[in-house]
Amino acid sequence: MGERLPVKITMQKNNASYGCNRFTSCLMIGMVCLLVAGCATGPRSLEANRLIYNEAIKSTGEAQLLLNIVRLRYNDTPSSLAVSAIATQSEVQKSFQLAPFFGVSGGDPAQHFAALLPQAQISTTDRPTITLTPLDDQEFTRKLFTPMTLDGVLYLTKTTWPISTVFRLWLENLNWVSNAQNGSGPTLKSLPDYTEFLRGINALQVLQDRGHIVFSTEEREEPQGTVATVPTAHDLLDAAKEGYEFHPDHNSALALVKKGRQPVMRVHPEALTSAEMRELAQVFGLRLGLSKYDLKIENLDPFKINHPSDGVDVLDLETRSLLQVLYFVSKGLDVPVEHMKRGFVQATTDETGQPFDWRKITDKLFHVYSVSGDRPSNAHVAVKYLDYWFYIDKADQDTMATFSLLMQLARLETNGKTGLGPALTLPLGGR
Repeated sequence: MGERLPVKITMQKNNASYGCNRFTSCLMIGMVCLLVAGCATGPRSLEANRLIYNEAIKSTGEAQLLLNIVRLRYNDTPSSLAVSAIATQSEVQKSFQLAPFFGVSGGDPAQHFAALLPQAQISTTDRPTITLTPLDDQEFTRKLFTPMTLDGVLYLTKTTWPISTVFRLWLENLNWVSNAQNGSGPTLKSLPDYTEFLRGINALQVLQDRGHIVFSTEEREEPQGTVATVPTAHDLLDAAKEGYEFHPDHNSALALVKKGRQPVMRVHPEALTSAEMRELAQVFGLRLGLSKYDLKIENLDPFKINHPSDGVDVLDLETRSLLQVLYFVSKGLDVPVEHMKRGFVQATTDETGQPFDWRKITDKLFHVYSVSGDRPSNAHVAVKYLDYWFYIDKADQDTMATFSLLMQLARLETNGKTGLGPALTLPLGGR
């Protein structure tokens, strides 16, 4: 990008003193213009470019995630590119020269010298280079399919997102009560089972809103058996490294115990027999009246053969992977009628043969609108797929919050990439 700054400096031959002063002033003005232009390339360049790149990365990252959610609804293959590097170089070229201006009235040209015309030229060039890395290596794929850990779920329960949002997104089932398990993969013809889960989770959300439940951890000691011989100092050190300790038991022998942190849900005394707690216990088969329940992963018998008749004292979780969560929220798309008629998505019908609306399982959680024609003006993020715009409405705060959570958790997966996949480097044209 070049810019010429012409400045005319007049110096009359018959008035040398006046002309010299005028020439000096104009020359100083020209030099100041060059200096000011130079100052705009350092800190000013950072001020002008940093937020522009920030917004571009944010908006394209959101669009990429939404596009992959749409693809999954259509049983299409998701694909992602990570912006692994941005390098930008700014260059400024400055020049200043004086060009004589001559009259053409005849005679000696030197006798008709009228003025000096100074010319200042400033050229700035910006050369950004963006490196994109495909996220398709073995490590990233493994993370995409790996279910969330119990510690991860516990961490999310302590964030500002509602417990109902966390559990509806990341749980396949709770105490083997299904959370639309067939909705966390490619759409099936069979109807999802989700109504009882939602009823129990809504009661849990009311308890959290009142401050009557808290998720935390407590230290536990699990006996590992007795020790036949007296442990040496080396044995004690090795045991401590692995989280084990030697404790005397009631028979004056040494018992090996493992110390750990157990996630629990604590219940306020005022809520032990409340209507919401009774509903929670009824839906998930909990023992009513307990002040705390352990949180575990796949601990209970799925067929409920060995469960006590008065209920269990544990919240048994089966968690989802990131890919399963994205499949799940993809059911919140408004699929165009044209696409349904052409068989672009799997149709699900109820026992009467009527189409089942999959958006019911993501109600008040995640909703993606669709429209043909121009990009909707009320879209927070929008992508075009099969000639339709799919978008998230700026005014839909439930969906906005869920999408924000998905974006941040997806970054946790993509930032862990260490593979040696090919990198695509794009040198963009200067401006």
